[in-house]
Amino acid sequence: MYLWIKALHLIAIVTWFAAMFYLPRLFVYHATARDNGDQQAIDYFLVMERKLYRGIMLPSMIAVLGFGIWLLALVPAWMGQGWMHVKLLLVVLLVGYHHVCLMYMKQLAAARCEKSHVFFRWFNEAPVIALLIIVVLAVVKPF
Repeated sequence: MYLWIKALHLIAIVTWFAAMFYLPRLFVYHATARDNGDQQAIDYFLVMERKLYRGIMLPSMIAVLGFGIWLLALVPAWMGQGWMHVKLLLVVLLVGYHHVCLMYMKQLAAARCEKSHVFFRWFNEAPVIALLIIVVLAVVKPF
């Protein structure tokens, strides 16, 4: 049972991160279209952002959290290890990032977002850094 849950957890992680990598990239394109006054492109990005968030990103996050909690219930000893504490902190930060993406998506949809495409290019790097650290923590278990 453990290996099946772990496999499903990893699949959910891959899809969640794919969405967290792509949604801010759509924000880059959306902000660029906004700055260029291209309403047709803006309308296109609004649809793409909404579908990506609702159809992939949100369900994936729920699956990651659900399967992760299940794994922790199966191996409670992990909760006594430092690497898991750091990993869980990063997961909490990623959930926050996920919700900030929702906030920006709503602001862009309401034409209230003043963030530039350059801001979103940098914003897009946060989950990459988190992923690198989480993978090292989960595989190497340095402490």
